[in-house]
Amino acid sequence: MKASSFFKKLTFLFIGLLMAFATSAQPSAAKSGFARVEYILSQLPETRQIESTLQSLQKQLENQIQAKNEELKKKYADFIKVGPTAPEAVRNNTQRELQQLQENLEILQQDAQTTLEKKQTQLIEPVYAKIGKTIEEVAKENGFQLIFSDQTGGGRMLLYGDPILDISDLVLKKMGVAKAPGNGTGN
Repeated sequence: MKASSFFKKLTFLFIGLLMAFATSAQPSAAKSGFARVEYILSQLPETRQIESTLQSLQKQLENQIQAKNEELKKKYADFIKVGPTAPEAVRNNTQRELQQLQENLEILQQDAQTTLEKKQTQLIEPVYAKIGKTIEEVAKENGFQLIFSDQTGGGRMLLYGDPILDISDLVLKKMGVAKAPGNGTGN
């Protein structure tokens, strides 16, 4: 009987050890945090430089559009003055010319918008890449396995995040940018 009691104790001890090993072998929850990319972007000096460049380009494009618009207005005013007395062939020719100027103005406006959008993308993509690389570095340095963005595709991906998990200010610090007073609540 003593042998069976010994085996029972040994079996319980073995099961207990198995359970202890199984519990310790399970992966612990991944350390996660989040970053407010738009906040980080708003704090970077590059952003202000990009905004300035885009405003300058926008002003140039607006001036071009304004010049074409003034040309169209002048030709239209001239047409109104002489239109009723001009021969029909001249009126028809002037109307076609005015229509062509209007179409050219619309194309210029569309091209200006496209040019502005392309320039914005060209300037901002390297900054987003730099932010992404720095987020990755900060995450690795601080033992995070998962970092979420508080926004994605114009909508919020993160519905709630404890401010202690916000690494945005750590990212700014790593990038050598001091956060503006009163901004952010992160680390």
